[in-house]
Amino acid sequence: MPQKEIIQRLQKKMPGVCILEKEPMRNHTSFKIGGPADLFFIPQNKEEIAYAIELCKKYDFPFYIMGNGSNLLVSDQGYRGMIIQVYKNMSDVKIEGERVWAEAGILLSTLSKKIVAAHLAGFEFASGIPGTLGGGLYMNAGAYDGEIKFIVESVEVIDTMGQYIILRNKDMKFEYRNSILQRTPYIVTAASLHLKKGNKEDIITKIRDFTERRKTKQPLEYPSAGSTFKRPKGFYAGKLIMDSGLRGYQIGGAQVSEKHCGFIINKGNATAEDVKTLIQFIQKQVKEKFDVLLEPEVRFLGE
Repeated sequence: MPQKEIIQRLQKKMPGVCILEKEPMRNHTSFKIGGPADLFFIPQNKEEIAYAIELCKKYDFPFYIMGNGSNLLVSDQGYRGMIIQVYKNMSDVKIEGERVWAEAGILLSTLSKKIVAAHLAGFEFASGIPGTLGGGLYMNAGAYDGEIKFIVESVEVIDTMGQYIILRNKDMKFEYRNSILQRTPYIVTAASLHLKKGNKEDIITKIRDFTERRKTKQPLEYPSAGSTFKRPKGFYAGKLIMDSGLRGYQIGGAQVSEKHCGFIINKGNATAEDVKTLIQFIQKQVKEKFDVLLEPEVRFLGE
């Protein structure tokens, strides 16, 4: 069995390594949804990531890289392969002047606090985005007219052969909620950002304003994956859904948020199938009424 071989080789190479079998993915996604992954591995550095990928390729064993699962819907059947979680074990930060180097597993909210302490401006938009730096780079995360692409200098990645590569900003091919990372199997390990010195009180005031807006407009009290759909050109997804009469519409435990129609929330014991069915229903209704096809921002994983 490749699975047993992989576990044994990982444990031999890295004594004390954290690798779990049949790990429920609902424990690792903000939706609180998802069946078991065959293997769940939490690396401590990029060398461990490279070695795990090498083993998976050697044994033809599927693998998937994730952060903190804030934009992920895992199927009820789970994932047949290895989940490699680049998260808290890889969250180092170094700040020198206006430049910030950070590992991919750090939460954007945690990184924001360190940046504020250094009196650096330009990262305020990301302070409330519920994801890791790696995830933010993957999707060119943004909010309140700010985007990751505006502050990135370079990104450190591993390719599928285990080679380390440095990508400059232009190499990342940033677009709206998109980057080269969605089209090329690179794994982010760290990134360098360039910000500007600012007044600490002004920076804090801006973050508080953004935080208050999120609290009043977004259903933060329920499990979700953030905005369910990308913003279609010339429209707002939430308004299209609301104008389609779908505010509060529910399938199983999945509901269109009454607070913000751009969010699908887990009202309690929602399954991945509930969410998927609701997404498809919303797409159908909005297409019929407004001839706009909503594209999911949520990523789907599993059978």
